[in-house]
Amino acid sequence: MIEKNIIKHPIQKHIIEKLRHTEFARFSELRPSGVDTNLYSYHLKLLQKNGLVEKVESGYCLDYEGMKYVDRLNSANMNIRNQPKIITMLLVQNSDGEVLLHLKSKQPYINSWTLPYGKLRIDDTSTRSAAIRGASDKLGIEIDEINHVGDAYIRVNQAGEILTSTLAHVFRFDNDDIKLDDSTIWVKPHKLNSYKLAPAVEQIVARSFFNDPFFFEEYDVELGD
Repeated sequence: MIEKNIIKHPIQKHIIEKLRHTEFARFSELRPSGVDTNLYSYHLKLLQKNGLVEKVESGYCLDYEGMKYVDRLNSANMNIRNQPKIITMLLVQNSDGEVLLHLKSKQPYINSWTLPYGKLRIDDTSTRSAAIRGASDKLGIEIDEINHVGDAYIRVNQAGEILTSTLAHVFRFDNDDIKLDDSTIWVKPHKLNSYKLAPAVEQIVARSFFNDPFFFEEYDVELGD
């Protein structure tokens, strides 16, 4: 059963985790190995009833409540956070002035392009050290010169309700040594609107280019805008 918005049953956890890493999945792809079809169907229907999973033409996907759930999910221990997500976001430019984008591989906003980012940890001694660690973890580079250019509070709404809430500490640096793969690309700033972007990415890039000593912006984004 789903109680107080916490998924406890292993079959339901399996389904949510599968849908967290894809936009759509077929009935057979979501079924845990060795689980009876009737038992699996029962828990899948429970997730649908509670608004976490939706059946669509392409198969099954996370519904509105499911999107909210995975955004608040701590990947390490699968517990739910009740506070906004706090991240360091990296605005990286090369010598041609291009901006580095990273392809999201998880919901919410799977298959959209965003600035590389990482969650703050309780043992990070500062936001700057968290950003340097994020550059190493996400991009495989070691950096010393990095500037905290601003903060952005991003609230994404759907049908009048908050879907996700994120505080991003934005750090900027230049680098030409990043090895690209299928999930990272360089993009000219004026070409950003040609890509499917995660919420507020284009606005944060534009705001960072003002070269102010420090900025703070709040963005309310309606899903689908």
